[in-house]
Amino acid sequence: MLIDTHCHLDFPEFDPDRDEVIERAREQGVTSIINVGSNILSSRRSLDLSLKYQNVYSVVGIHPHDADSFDKNAEDAILRLAENEKALGIGEIGLDYFKNYSQKDSQLRLFLYQISLAKKLNLPVVIHTRCADQDTLRVLKDTMPIKVLVHCFSSGLEFLEEVLRLGFFVSFTCNITYKKADLLREIVKLVPLERLMLETDAPYLSPEGFRGKRNEPMQVRLLAEFIAKIRGLTFDEVAGRTTQNARDFFGI
Repeated sequence: MLIDTHCHLDFPEFDPDRDEVIERAREQGVTSIINVGSNILSSRRSLDLSLKYQNVYSVVGIHPHDADSFDKNAEDAILRLAENEKALGIGEIGLDYFKNYSQKDSQLRLFLYQISLAKKLNLPVVIHTRCADQDTLRVLKDTMPIKVLVHCFSSGLEFLEEVLRLGFFVSFTCNITYKKADLLREIVKLVPLERLMLETDAPYLSPEGFRGKRNEPMQVRLLAEFIAKIRGLTFDEVAGRTTQNARDFFGI
């Protein structure tokens, strides 16, 4: 039994065959799929999917790319979405200084608001951080205690050590299978199994051998098999522990 803790089934890439994608995942042992919003519209679609499909859950939030357009209307909208019982968390939220689609001040203001919302509703947060690790850590430290999952981990050892010291969780995607991802694979080996979760970030980051094609939640199985191999564990050990981590974290 597996859980894809981060995908985007609401994206138009899945419009032609969304039912089949969910069924293929089920056939591969993916019992639950957590669909993560990136803006108000995406979060609304994510929640709609979770209400339609019993095994799909939603996380709602506004990505830092959209921080410049954040206003009172967006604030009210994300609050209403987050109050639904099938919204299991706030995300993906955080900071992105790589593309800088929004100003840093706007990103920080949005980040702080969404963390305060998560704390108010007693929900965990799913973090996106890119080229912003120090500011991300500073904000999270200042707002402790809070349940945190750092999604699509792609940072270095120093950031990982601090994340683990703070009691946060870490998830990895199928990019750890890429031929040039040696450093990332070494990072995967260092994460305690009780802090690890699996995700596809579908439709992005298809595993090696499928690059250039749409990723799907069913590839969580391949990811679990790959992690088991590089860590010298059994598939059942990785699948069982990461599934329990996700259940406990999101309250499934």
